[in-house]
Amino acid sequence: MDFRDSPEEARFRASLRAWLTERASTYPTSGDDYWTRQGEWHRALYEGGFFGLSWPREYGGQALAPVYDVILDEELALAGAPPRPSLGYLIHGLGRHADEALRQRFLPGMINGTERWCQGFSEPEAGSDLAALRTTATRVGDSYVIDGHKIWTSYSDVADWCLLLARTDPDAPRHRGLSAFVISMHQPGIRQEPLRMMNGVTTEFGQVHFDGATVPADQLVGEAGTGWALAMTVIGHEREPSTLGYSARYGKLVRDLTARAGDRIPAELAMATVQTEMLRLHVRRRLSEQLDGVSHGPEGSVDKLLMTWVDQAVGHAALAVGGAKDPESLGSYLYSRAQSVMGGTSQIQKNIIAARILGLGA
Repeated sequence: MDFRDSPEEARFRASLRAWLTERASTYPTSGDDYWTRQGEWHRALYEGGFFGLSWPREYGGQALAPVYDVILDEELALAGAPPRPSLGYLIHGLGRHADEALRQRFLPGMINGTERWCQGFSEPEAGSDLAALRTTATRVGDSYVIDGHKIWTSYSDVADWCLLLARTDPDAPRHRGLSAFVISMHQPGIRQEPLRMMNGVTTEFGQVHFDGATVPADQLVGEAGTGWALAMTVIGHEREPSTLGYSARYGKLVRDLTARAGDRIPAELAMATVQTEMLRLHVRRRLSEQLDGVSHGPEGSVDKLLMTWVDQAVGHAALAVGGAKDPESLGSYLYSRAQSVMGGTSQIQKNIIAARILGLGA
């Protein structure tokens, strides 16, 4: 496949590059400041015409080919700008499983950044084993009453809405008793607690307690008991590197580390360089498949493992070059340790690959 820009893509890239020249350096890229201003960055991208590129026009997107998202990710990384907010997995989840009324009500605000969202899936004893979740949704008249505890909930402290997974049928098999809801985060019965990360960030994650919070029954996504299908759609898209823009950022970080290292390249940096290039080529293959209309299911677990290996290789390289006394290098290393847990542990990904791709244990 020819990965050179078409004339239209080249014009888009040039326009984006010019736009970033004036704005890239005005937004923080890490730490609490990044998370504090992420909503502002989201709206700036959208208003500039650079967010929601491949999503449907009827909800505020531009219906462009996925290659434009890749161009955006590449240019954001090259300019040293913050990444685009990761919402694609929620867009795909609602777009595929919600009825048209819910899509019309919620997707435009999600895409244009006027409404902030979080994802209420993981629980203290149901992270990678998501089907073990214990948060309940009990039907009372025209509403459901929510009781339970979610954890590792990104943006929960600033979110207006949550895509929530809860158990509606305690007697059904555990995968079949789950339902998905769109619930307002601005109501009594919801208590937030921030989670301080070991790299010092305090505003990325939180845990959320639901104690009698309510959600209208018409904000049930799909039918009751079909939440597992939505969860698999969301998680599948969350694990694809082609939609997350990691590849370009890893490449830039490795190049920056190489420049800092000079003539003495540590083994960790050499390995990170090889693995980053591997991921770049893998992402291009995935992009080619997307352009051919190929969609992926359990293959997302392969993508997730590759991202984990590369992220942690780059983290080790950053520590080898900058040392533990350099806050930026230490922060990169510490954050990379979470990659083998977030989005599903590496052990779970290997189980999925074994069972659903290789057919082992059948």
